[in-house]
Formats: sequence, structure tokens, C-alpha cells
Amino acid sequence: MIFQTPLAEALRPRTLDEFTGQHHLVGTGAVLRTAIESGNIPSLIFWGPPGTGKTTLARIIADRLNRSFYTLSAVDSGVRDVRAVINRAKEESARGETSPEIGKGNAILFIDEIHRFSKAQQDSLLGAVEQGIITLIGATTENPSFEVISPLLSRCQVYILSPLDKDELLEITSRTCRYLQSQKGISVTVAENEVLLRLSGGDARKLLNLVELFVSTGTAPFVVTNRELMEKAQQKLALYDKGGEQHYDIISAFIKSIRGSDPNGAVYWLARMIEGGEDPEFIARRMLILASEDIGNANPTALVLANNCFQAVHVIGYPECDLILSQTAIYLALSVKSNSSYLAILKAKKAVRESGDLPVPLHLRNAPTRLMKELGYGKNYQYAHDYDLNFSGQEYLPDKITGTTFYEPGKNKRENELRDWLKKLWKEKYGY
Repeated sequence: MIFQTPLAEALRPRTLDEFTGQHHLVGTGAVLRTAIESGNIPSLIFWGPPGTGKTTLARIIADRLNRSFYTLSAVDSGVRDVRAVINRAKEESARGETSPEIGKGNAILFIDEIHRFSKAQQDSLLGAVEQGIITLIGATTENPSFEVISPLLSRCQVYILSPLDKDELLEITSRTCRYLQSQKGISVTVAENEVLLRLSGGDARKLLNLVELFVSTGTAPFVVTNRELMEKAQQKLALYDKGGEQHYDIISAFIKSIRGSDPNGAVYWLARMIEGGEDPEFIARRMLILASEDIGNANPTALVLANNCFQAVHVIGYPECDLILSQTAIYLALSVKSNSSYLAILKAKKAVRESGDLPVPLHLRNAPTRLMKELGYGKNYQYAHDYDLNFSGQEYLPDKITGTTFYEPGKNKRENELRDWLKKLWKEKYGY
């Protein structure tokens, strides 16, 4: 059985009522549904794993609002393509087109994998978004805080999409079986669903592709069992799926190998990601985070090396950056470890949440005006460099939490030295 139109496209929802999942966004009374129904949507960025409905939601929005809809893929589009769409949108707006095909509102530009756009490409969108020439809808599997430039991000509302849960995947499975029976005359019975759900990994598109694979490579009657589906899928599934469950499992194994000081495990999982085509900047960024979270002041050079790795990977790319990633992963794995900085900020954030916005002591406040000086701002501040050891011992915390210790040095050579220094300075106050 050969499908002229893939099941994932044939069964793509056309309305919000047909859409499965993301109830926090499009359920009754949810924030995005309310915006769509009001006909007034801002520029949006959908952030979530593959197969969670990012593209589908963009199309539903355009159809529901009767807007002109343009789509670009960041993989094969450039600044020229963006400008061409913007110019077409300007022309439509100037003509005031109101035909059934083109609604009264501004055009919608959907950019898939927007995280792959360079800074220059993203810059080319700013004016059109700011002026309302287009409503931008971007889709990304990566954290937009890192991948989308700040000026563009500030003009967009970010919505997070979650992997589909078991019930949602089963709902799609049932709908697929009904479609095959009514539209194709194919009877499919799902006798066992554990493998189908596990291989789907919360990805609706992957689930539909598995059903299509099962039907197109088998003969009637079609009865899905765990064993038979696994046998069929094993020949089709890649060893590493950078958009699916293994993406998260393998990066987890990689980070935990480095944290556990095992260079062999680190290099193996790194190789798995490289061979699978993982974004090298994603790998480098995770090592940059680890260098602070799991090594910190036990070896400050680790953060410097990890940052240089990220910059080098950004400039060089595959295949040469393999060597840089490997060198950095091995260095981090062999480095002495400490999570004291990580624990310190956790404690400080907890204190902020519990104690609220405590006032800054007067002697620490800035006093740029005469009135502020008269009110005591900055009065009695002790300039540290005027004292022995560049240390005055003045109070730097709000009165309510004075004496609270957030940073506890780790038990390693460098932080033992830091502990001795703190003890010399702050023993009486903090008890180091």
C-alpha cells in the first residue's frame, strides 16, 4: 500500500477543535485560543519538540483569521527570501486586498526552525514585525532565549508546546484507524500499543509515520503487535534521532559522564551525537553550562575553555569542530568538580522568594542627586580599597538576613584555599 499523501499531512488538523494536545494553550478558555478567537494575535514563537503541532497551529491561525499565509524554512531560506515575502505583504496591504483568499489583517509569515536563522537574517524581520506589516510565527525546538536575538524575542510572545501524552497519542491512533477504514478501505487493528507509544516519544508525526510504515510494508489483515512493529521499525529508525527521545537521553548520558569524571563515556556519547548530526552548538552550549554548574570555582579555567569551545564551534562548524568538542569534553571530564556556585544561587533565590524584596541598606545605595545624599543614600559606605587587605568588613546584606551563608566552598584544592581566605575575612560573621 503506497500513500500518495503521507498520513501526517492527510490527517493534519484544520481547526482548533480537531487539534489534539496543548490544552494549556488551545483548550477552552486557554490563552492562545482566546487570542485566536478574538482575532487579535501578536507575533508568536512556538517552542517545543517535533510533532507537537507547531506548524499545524500556525496554519490553523492563518485559516481562522483568514490571513495571507507565507511559510519559509530557515534551513534553505535567506535574507532575500524574507525581504521578498515582506515586499509582497506590503503590496497586499497597499492594495487593501480583502478577497476570501486574503483577509483584511496583515500577512502571517511562518518560519520553521527559526533558531537556524543567523543574526542578520533575524534582523531583517525586525522592521516588518515592528510596523505590523507581518505577523511572525516562528517554530523552534531550541530555547529561543539562546537562539533568537533579543530585539526580535521582545516583540514576540513565546508559547511552549509539550510532547503529547499517552491518551493524546491513543486518540490520534484511533482517528487514524477510522480514517484508513473510511477513506482507504483499510482495516487496522492495534492489538498492542506499547511499542507504538514508546517509539513515538510524544511525537504525533512519528506515530503517524509508524502506522504508515506498518501498513505500507505489510499485508492485510493489519494487526499491530509490539513484536511486528518493532521488527519493521528497526530497519527504518536511525541510531540517533536528534529531534526525538534519544536526543534528550543521549545528551543526558553525555553530561552525566562528564560530571562523573569519565572521559571514555563522555567521548562515546559525544560520538553518538556527532554521527547523528546533532547541532554542535547545542553540545557546546551544554558543556558551557556544565563548566559552571559542576566545576565552577574548583577550576575556573573550565568555564574559559568551554566558552572558547562554543565560540570556535560557532565559527568552524562540522567536521573540524569534532576535535574541539572532544578536547573540551575530555578536559571537563578530567577536571576537579564542585557544584558550590550552583548551590549558592539556589539558596539565594530561595531566600529572595521567602523574604521578598528587602530594601537595600542606605550605605549601599547609589546617590547621583543632592536629594538622595540628603536622605542618607551612600552615607557611611566604606570603600574597600581604603583598608588593609582591601577589606572593610562592612555589612552587604539587608538587615533581615544578615549573617546568612549562601556560598559554601567545595572540598577541593582551590576552594579549600578560598575557604581559608573567607575564614580570614569573615570568620566572625559567617563562621567559615
